[in-house]
Amino acid sequence: MTEPQTHTLEAPGAVLHYDVREGDGDATPLLIVGSPMAAAGFTTLASHFGDRRVATYDPRGSERSARTDGAEENQVEEHADDLRRVIEAVGGGPVDVFASSGGAVNALALVAGHPELVRTLVAHEPPTTSALPDAEAALAISDDIRATYLASGFGPAMAKFLAFVSHDGPFDASYLEGPAPDAAAFGLPAEDDGSRGDPLLQLNMGTCGAYEHDFKALRAAVARIVVAVGEDSGDTLAARGARAVGERIGVAPTVLPGDHGAFLGGEYGQTGKPDEFAAALRDVLDR
Repeated sequence: MTEPQTHTLEAPGAVLHYDVREGDGDATPLLIVGSPMAAAGFTTLASHFGDRRVATYDPRGSERSARTDGAEENQVEEHADDLRRVIEAVGGGPVDVFASSGGAVNALALVAGHPELVRTLVAHEPPTTSALPDAEAALAISDDIRATYLASGFGPAMAKFLAFVSHDGPFDASYLEGPAPDAAAFGLPAEDDGSRGDPLLQLNMGTCGAYEHDFKALRAAVARIVVAVGEDSGDTLAARGARAVGERIGVAPTVLPGDHGAFLGGEYGQTGKPDEFAAALRDVLDR
């Protein structure tokens, strides 16, 4: 596999940066995406697919892909259209797609609108809060996290986010009545440095989980959709979101090693089970 070659792509409201690694085989090209996680988070995973052309990218508002229109939120429809543009820029479809977390929400929206561009989508733990039985309570918590960020900054909001996504099981209205988690307990700054525009806490927090998928279109899509859940993820929000999506489109979840970040090999200071995860992903894509 060659070293990644970086390219830019003009899109409405953003300049997208994407990387292409050329493989030494003729297997279907693979697009690996997250959101707001950028291309840097998938370096280890990409290295396991040297027989393919592999494309990664920074979603709008994340790392190198700056928004150019001053918008204070990203929309899932924008992300899905960005994925379409990247696929067309790297040679067109159909491609295989591994999409994790918010990237899986965006990739599902892509398949609903452009199923012909995708051969297989592995949607890994999409936090599709809107499809949960406790959606009202969970979305209210998401809104509170974003409001906390806008009012008090990164540390207090990220502490709330980490508590939210690690919570095991459904939410109810009493969740927001409890004390706010201590930012210092998570090793986060309690002080507000005044910065805003965080890709997770501001740009995507209010729109990703709230997005309502076109399940009818997904059920009818020619693309093969695999909904994946980590074996160690329990009943955390993203795992529950994945199971809810699978139920709505009639697809039994596929269990992959590790948890939500199992593919990480030291990126962003996190290490999961990258070798096991990559081998299992290859098996799913090759079926």
